[in-house]
Order: sequence, then structure tokens, then C-alpha cells
Amino acid sequence: MSTGKKLTGLLLFTTALSCPALAFAQGTGGPPSGVAQGESPEPEDDDVLTDTAAGVGQDTQIDTQIDETPEVSVPGGDLIVVTGRRRVEPERNSTQVISVLSAEAIARTGEGDIAGALSRVTGLSTVGNGLVYVRGLGDRYSLALLNGLPLPSPQPLSRVVPLDIFPTNVVASSLVQKTYSANFPGEFGGGVINLTTKAIPDESFVTLSAGISGDEQTTFSKGYTYYGSQYDWFGFDDGSRDIVPALQSFLDSGARISDPGVDSQAILTQLGNPNRILLQKTDWTPANLSGGITMGTSADFGDTGRIGVIATASLSNKWRNRRITQQTAINADLELRSDFTDFVTDNRILLNGLLGFGLEIGEHQFRFTNLFIRDSLKRGSLALGDDLQNGDTDLVQDTAWFERQLYNSQFVGEMEFGDLSVDLRGGYAQTQREAPYEWEFTYSRSNNAGDPLGELFLNTLDPQRGGAIVSFSDLTEDLYFGGIDLGYRVTDRIGVTIGYAYSDTDRFSTRREFDIRATTGFPDIFGAFRPDNLLGDSLIQLGYDPTAQKAAGIGPFNFNIFETTQSDPAFAANLTVHAGYAKVNIVPFDTVTLDLGVRYEDATQTVSPVEVFAVPLNSGSGTDLRNDYWLPGGTITWEATDRLQLRASASKTIARPQFRELIYQTYFDPETNRQFNGNPRLVDSELINAEARAEYYLGGGDKISLAGFFKDIENPIEVFSSFSDNEQVSGFANAPSATLYGLEFESQLGEDLYDWGGFFETKRAILIANYTYTTSELKVGDNDIVSVFPFADQPASNFFNDGVALTGQSDHLVNLQLGLEDTEDLQQFTMLLSYASERVTSRGTANLPDIVEDPGLRLDLVYRQGLNLGGVPLELKLEARNVTGRDHFEFQDNGTRRIDINSYEVGRSFGASISAEF
Repeated sequence: MSTGKKLTGLLLFTTALSCPALAFAQGTGGPPSGVAQGESPEPEDDDVLTDTAAGVGQDTQIDTQIDETPEVSVPGGDLIVVTGRRRVEPERNSTQVISVLSAEAIARTGEGDIAGALSRVTGLSTVGNGLVYVRGLGDRYSLALLNGLPLPSPQPLSRVVPLDIFPTNVVASSLVQKTYSANFPGEFGGGVINLTTKAIPDESFVTLSAGISGDEQTTFSKGYTYYGSQYDWFGFDDGSRDIVPALQSFLDSGARISDPGVDSQAILTQLGNPNRILLQKTDWTPANLSGGITMGTSADFGDTGRIGVIATASLSNKWRNRRITQQTAINADLELRSDFTDFVTDNRILLNGLLGFGLEIGEHQFRFTNLFIRDSLKRGSLALGDDLQNGDTDLVQDTAWFERQLYNSQFVGEMEFGDLSVDLRGGYAQTQREAPYEWEFTYSRSNNAGDPLGELFLNTLDPQRGGAIVSFSDLTEDLYFGGIDLGYRVTDRIGVTIGYAYSDTDRFSTRREFDIRATTGFPDIFGAFRPDNLLGDSLIQLGYDPTAQKAAGIGPFNFNIFETTQSDPAFAANLTVHAGYAKVNIVPFDTVTLDLGVRYEDATQTVSPVEVFAVPLNSGSGTDLRNDYWLPGGTITWEATDRLQLRASASKTIARPQFRELIYQTYFDPETNRQFNGNPRLVDSELINAEARAEYYLGGGDKISLAGFFKDIENPIEVFSSFSDNEQVSGFANAPSATLYGLEFESQLGEDLYDWGGFFETKRAILIANYTYTTSELKVGDNDIVSVFPFADQPASNFFNDGVALTGQSDHLVNLQLGLEDTEDLQQFTMLLSYASERVTSRGTANLPDIVEDPGLRLDLVYRQGLNLGGVPLELKLEARNVTGRDHFEFQDNGTRRIDINSYEVGRSFGASISAEF
């Protein structure tokens, strides 16, 4: 399409928005299965079909493009269908507001995981731990599904799975739906993200891939690590991190650590393994490496049968250094309480595998998918800083190992019997998270001229001067789910769908933390020992041998172990949901479609402390939420002209508290370097949603759209910060209410450059841009109260200020893709620019300012080139990330002074990968 035509199209779009009635054009036809609109004549330009979801600039032949329409599997029947029209734009054919990324569109971004690819979608942004925010709402308002079925989370702080654990090679498409429809679960605050895995391949293939990458802050630079075990590079422990026998015997006994019968000497002797606690400085941090294999085959049988299998496996080993500035304030003037620099080296190993079977018999499709993901993180860190309250300088060493694992097995059957469609879905998933031996050693220098050892860093195993703390965490979550959907085309203009869904989620989580201390007779000079000697066999034995102490002229002293998590060391949680829904799709006129539905959900959510001691001892801070809701939703779509489509929607949805937020137990998040405490008094949030949108299609896959949206939230769950023993702790509370509204603009334009001749004769320029403006505010009245365990109800103004923005909400989100692509061969150069304005990550308390994150501007460059070596097709990918060198900033600012809470340099990163298909 020429530039002149596109400018004319833009003018028509503006006119149509101003006078839509004058732009009305009749169409003909009926609804496809109660989903898409009626058929209408297509403009000539639409005969050449290219689209983000179908792979812009790949092949302009209609038949090929229709074959490349991304496969999407969702509950309640086929959401995306193409009927009499020759269109492949799934966004245009859906009766809801959706964005679809196909495998080709994901490949264009060059991102290695789905979280990164989704950050390019209008109104979406991600935080550092792979959680996706929709329109500035936190991850709690996003729903993640796999093939239309729920996913459990391996993260203690989230019931939403972090999407950075999903590599792009297992995903056929990613759908984001921002308007609610009754076939989706009611926990639909900002939107649903549905990942569809690869199923039946078109032909047999084997693809091998390998990659290398690094960044300025890490690769070939100094870092910190510890030995751990011989299989750490593979993401597995060789058994070295199994809980030592003496400690396991104590845990099984039901005794308290202070009980007389507990053999604390044996426990301490076995705990001090140097492989787990001896932090070592490395002069050379290796580059990031990755490799994978994907294979598939299919075969036809009978007249209409086809069966296929696809399998993939990959392993990546990545390193990241961060020099984090961590400061805390003592008052609203932001006078410093402490000032630390924490050097952290993370080694992340991601192993994944998928085995999928697909079967097609006529109009019936079946898939059996098995997915395994293991995400391991090995961390070593050394922090140095000043405690400005007592004048000490502290040196804090941490070593940790985190294992996250997801297994998902599911069956989906989508059957068509003429006008009747039947969908069957069911499966089982389990996630696990283990964090054995999280060690923290603190060495303190008093800087006191009157102290003969005042210039030495000492750990006397005394809270006044050092300490040794070890914790063990374990989380297992089991999820069973199932559902059935029946769709029936009543007439050519009416389609009805009814369905039932069931899910049962069980989580069991434990965290045991032990503080190792020495009595007052412990010689100060012993505090100069490094951690493995401080807890070495000889010193532990000396501590339990008064005779040897007397002979040495020291002591007497002993060792004690205190359990700091004794009040609530374990909890069990359950969420059982029964849901039924009915949805009708009506085409009252040839150009108008109504999609109306209502969902009924009955849910029971419980979180209860589990008694692990023979003599009961817990806070009794359980939660039992039993609620049922009627959740209506409706969307009207009007095809005002052959090019212009208008939508309006309204719905009611909910957001439930996450399990971890409901238990009064301290948890340390290694990504944000922050402690969190739950609140058993949280309640569900209820949302009223509304949206209006205009979509203008310029032909050839080019389009622009403009939308406005509004949300009214009752009892939104917000994060606040407080201090406990000079440590910053984040908690959760229901604010009284909040509103959110904003605008979205999206454009996608392509221009063939064959008129330029020469090099450009087969080239096509691509512009994909989107912008989201969002504003929100909390509503806090003088008489509003907040319930925070274990305190009495308090005025809401003690935690929240009226008129401030919701946590996690950026006013401005911008994504821009500029690309040059070859229309005949695989050759793409893409520039990706993203921007997110400041957003609050946690509320300040005690008159302290909010904690704010400033994501800022980021520029990435990706180049993909197809090659042929001896008849073997190759794909080469080169990428440069964060070209502008944007750093991570998280801070508090009172207008005159700013302190850094969690800020560090990120640096530029570069990578290269190659894949070969046989």
C-alpha cells in the first residue's frame, strides 16, 4: 500500500471517529460459532494479508498467510476463527480486545522468554522477577493460562506464575485479552495471558540451537560464588544440600530447639560445611551459554486423520553481577539510618522440556501436553555498609540456593459436531520451591578508638557484633483442574456457549530460620575467623568442652540456637473454585455483534498455620474466605465501515489475595532484597471494568487503534513498608477503594520498498508502536479503617494517602519497533525501544515517602539472518540489549532529598545464537 493511501486512510479514520454514522457500511453474512462478526466485503488492499500475528513481511500469498495464522487454545471454544472473509488478523475477528503474538512475532523481538516478549504488547510491562503487569496493575491482576488451563506458581509471593521461566521455543502463540468474557476465570483484573504450546508440526524436523551472551557488569569480571555441589552448573544439587541428619531428626521430633533433649552440638557440627558457607571471590565470571533441541514429526492416517508429536529440551546457564546501593531512612527528612553497598552474583540455570502429542480427526482436535521447567538460582553476595545509629560498619555475607520447578500435564479435546462444539479440558500441575541453607554471616567493626579490636571486622555470634543465621524453605503446590464447554449455533445469528470449570489448589509451605549465638564468654578474637572456621568442628567442640576451655584459659562459653520462625513455621493453603458460565453471541445486524455472558463462581480460600511442635505454639493467624460471585461481562462490536471497527465493553471481576499474603510469616525476596510479612485479614478485591475502542484497518495488515478504559476497585490490596528491629519489612493491606483510567494507542504499518530498487527491492519497512497512558488514585476517607494483623483496626490514613497512585502503576508505557525485513528470505533487523515511567513499588509508612521504581528508557537491537550451509538451513541471531546503558533505580524521594533503596548498574549486554534445522 502506498504512503499516499495510508495518509488517506488516516484521514478517513479521523473522520469516522468524528462522524461514525456517516462512515457506516453494510455487510452480509452471519456469525462464526458465536465468536466473530458477520462477513463483509473486504477492500482490495486486504487481499494481501500480513499481520503481526501472522508474521509481517514473510510471504504475501494469501494461502500461505492463512496457514500461518497462530494457533490459540482457550476455554469455551475457538476464540479466533476466520470464516467467509479472507482475513487472518485474530485481533479483528475476535469479539474481545486481544493481542496475539505468534512464534514469528515473538522471534522478531529476539527475547528468550515469554515475559520479555510480552513487554512489547500494548499496556504490558514486566518487573525484574518475570511478573507481567497489565495497564499498571500489579501481577495480582493478571491471569496466566497454559492452553486455556490454569498454572500454579513456584513463587511464595505470587499465585501468578512468573513468565520468565517459559522459553519462547515451547510456545506457539501468546494471547493477551484485556476485556473480560465469562469463559475465563473471574480473577481477571487487568487481563488474561494465555500461552499455547506447539502441537502437530506440518512436517518432520529437528532443530539444534546454541547461544552465547554477556553483559558489561558481569562477563569476564570479578564476582562472588561458593562451591555448593558438583552438579550446580546443571541446576541440580548432588545431595550436598540435603538437611543434615541431626537437624532433620530435630525437625521430625516435634521438639522446640530450646528443649533439653535437642542435641544442638550435633546440629552445629554438621551445619558448618565449608562448601555451603565459604564465599569466594572469582576473578573471571564466564559468559552465558545456552543450547537446545526441538524435534517433531507427524503422519496422516485414514481420510481425515493426522497425528503428531513434538519434543523440545533446552538448558541455559546465565550469570549476573549487581552492585546494589541499599539505604534506609530514619525519618521523613530521609536522614540515613544505614548505608550499604551489596555486591551480588547470581548464577541462574534454566532447564526445560516439553513433550506434546496431537491428534486431528476431521474437525476434532486433541492434545496431550507435558511440560517440565526447572529454574535454579545460586547466589553469593557481600555487603559493606555503615549503621549510622551506632557508628558500626558491617560486612554481611550471604550464600543461597533456590530451586523452582514446574511440572504440568494436561489434556485438551476440541470437538465439532456440526453446529455443536464440545471442549474437554483437564490435568494436573505441581510446582515446588526449595531454598536450603540460606546463610547470612555478619561481621561488625565498632570503629571505637577505645576498643582494642575496634578496627577489625568481628563476628562474635552476638547481635551486638555479628551473627550467623541459616534458614530452610520448602514450598509445594498441587493443582487439579478440569472443565467442559458446550457451544451451539442456534441460528446463523445466534451462538450459545455454556461451561463448567473446577480447580483445586493445595499449597504447603515451611520456613525454618535458626539464629546461632555464643554466650558472653566467647573470646572476641575468635570472631575474626572466617565463617567455615567460626562454625568449624574444632570450635564447636571447644564450646561444649568446659575442661578444654579451662585448660586454654578462656571461657566459659557455649553455643545456643534460637528459632526465629517459631510462631508460624509452616502453613497449608487451599483454594477450591467451582464455576459455571453461560455466554451468548448475537448478530442483530450484519455489522453488529453482541457478546454477552455471566459467570458464577463459588470459592473457598483457606490459609492455616500448621502445628509442627508437639506442644502447640502458633499465632492462630488463619484465614477462611468463602465467597460466591455473579460476574457479568459484555462486549458490543460495530463494524462501522469495511475498515473501521468500534467496540465497547463492561464487566465485573475480582482479585483474591495470594496465599503468601495471608500468613503472618516473614519471607525474604532475593530479587527485591526485601522482607515481606502476610496479613490474615485481607479480603477479596472487586472490580468494575469499562472500555471503548476504535480500530482502523488500513489493509495489508496495517492498522491503528485508540482505546479508553476505566476501572473502579473496591478493597485493592496494596503493599506498605515498616521497620522491625531496624529492618525494613513490607506488608499487605486492603485500601478502601481506588480508580484507574487511561488511554491506549497502537499502530502497525508496513511499507514495501521495491520502488527504491537495488538492495531494497525485496525489503519491507515495519513500524509497530504503542503508547499507554494510565492514571490511578487511592480513595481514603477520614472514617475509613484498615485491618492489619496482629494490630487493632486503624485509620486507613495511617497506611495510605488519599489520591496517590496504585502500587505498580506507571503513567506512561511506550513500545516502538522499527524493522527492515526481506520479503523473500529470512533477514530482519529490528530496533526495539521501550519506556516506562516511575511507579510505586511499596508504600512508605511512618511519614516516609513511597518507594519508587524508575524503569526509564531501554533500547534493544536484534538482527536475524537466514543462511544455508551444505543444504542445511541456519538462522543466525545477533542482539544488543540495553544499548543506552539504562540502570535500575528504586528509591525514596521527599522532594529535596533522595535515597536509594535497591539501585544498581545494569550495563549493556550482547549475544549471538545460531540454530540449524534438519
